Amino acid sequence: MGLLTPIAIRLGSTTWMPKLLPQVVWLDKQLSRASRGRVTVLDIAGLPNVTLIVPGRKSGIPRTTPLLAIPHEGGWLIAGSYFGAPYSPAWVANLRATEKARLRVKGEEFDAHWSELEGEDRARAWQAMLDHWPNYALYEQRSNRTIPVFHVRRA
Repeated sequence: MGLLTPIAIRLGSTTWMPKLLPQVVWLDKQLSRASRGRVTVLDIAGLPNVTLIVPGRKSGIPRTTPLLAIPHEGGWLIAGSYFGAPYSPAWVANLRATEKARLRVKGEEFDAHWSELEGEDRARAWQAMLDHWPNYALYEQRSNRTIPVFHVRRA
């Protein structure tokens, strides 16, 4: 956790934050380009993160998405929360459609295995995620869907 993490948690809990997502994504892409993938908005906020790279399920073009990622059992937990929107983010469908996932962590890129968690495994992982980012509980309340949770790890 960094100095800016409490501010990030507070901003992440606001109802208007999802409306700013396009601007945040734009800023994040600029930071990533300038730092050659070593710095993201999440890094500045002091939050653990990975960049997920998967081919688009329709286009096959690699899609790059920086994500809050909670270190867990030799890998990372990621959630398709999309700030509690009524639908999952596009990366979720892209990930489910492929076995060819890649991760970038602190500038290092590598192949990754992933699994979607369900039942008790998901419940335990969800609690670990809430310990790092309590806003997941708000996102769950805002949404009428079960937020998917994935465990990704180095291949």
